[in-house]
Amino acid sequence: MKLQTEIPLSPEENQIDYSSKILLLGSCFSENIGAKLDYFKFQNIQNPFGVIFNPVSIEKLIVRAIDKNSFSEEDIFQHNGIWKCFEAHSELSSLDKNEFLENLNSALKNLREALFSSTHIIFTFGTSWVYKNLDASAPLGNRASASLGNRISAPHSNQKIVANCHKLPQKNFQKELLSIETISKSLQNIFDKTSEVNAKAVIINTVSPVRHVKDGFVENTLSKAHLFSAIHDFKNPRSFYFPSYEIVMDELRDYRYYSEDLLHPNKTAIEIIWQKFSKVWISSETESFQKEIASIQRGLLHKPFNPESEEHIQFAKTLQKKIAVIQQHFQDIKF
Repeated sequence: MKLQTEIPLSPEENQIDYSSKILLLGSCFSENIGAKLDYFKFQNIQNPFGVIFNPVSIEKLIVRAIDKNSFSEEDIFQHNGIWKCFEAHSELSSLDKNEFLENLNSALKNLREALFSSTHIIFTFGTSWVYKNLDASAPLGNRASASLGNRISAPHSNQKIVANCHKLPQKNFQKELLSIETISKSLQNIFDKTSEVNAKAVIINTVSPVRHVKDGFVENTLSKAHLFSAIHDFKNPRSFYFPSYEIVMDELRDYRYYSEDLLHPNKTAIEIIWQKFSKVWISSETESFQKEIASIQRGLLHKPFNPESEEHIQFAKTLQKKIAVIQQHFQDIKF
């Protein structure tokens, strides 16, 4: 008797191994997979601009990076004493304007280098809902000063889609659902721009299983449907789809696989998805190294009762020998 449905999966060619370089962009789910890649010491870069949920904002950053369009004062604004940018997550924000611009352009450089050198680029799209800055004629600060007490000044927006609203008043933005056509154009432009500088990179698209219920249950379903339609309309021999959303919704159809908010996959679900992702995209030749690296990681987390004991000293020596063996094979791996 079958007790659950199962998504059929099979290994792909051009799999990830320890020589691969992986770039992950998109929603927080990309960081869940990225954390697994980190743990097993695969070479990867995750979200240089922080979590970005919609495909248009990801596209804009990729185009900016490849075209070497550096951030300037016109691209940033100050709100409650903190410098922010509508194209980046608040984790990059700073109290110092020059430091903030340096952070943005350093992230842009990292993204550009990764786009040029990555063997695999993984996109995790979270939503089709976007927010547009409404002011098309004047800096946001001029229009919003009455409600924000002159604490904000911002560049001309020209109704740009923002990656992050940075908790500004909702009246400053217009919420909009991206059409399938618009998303398709973004995906095509992402692929074309990336191919200009890295024609061999494998593109892996996936849809985040995290439900955005703040948009509404029906609205979240519609949003995901637009992403699915656009992704599956786009076909290229170097572009693939991994069904992380379907695994959670169909195989793990039980709230025991969710965190306390009942929206995000918990550690068990993430581990299952990682195992299935590994089956498809991680070379089986890396399995022995992964096991040894996991053993080292557990050893590094060990807290001895008596660090000076003979037993612990011997344990530490054995651990260092294991690390040395791994580093003989892969010089870039650091613990």
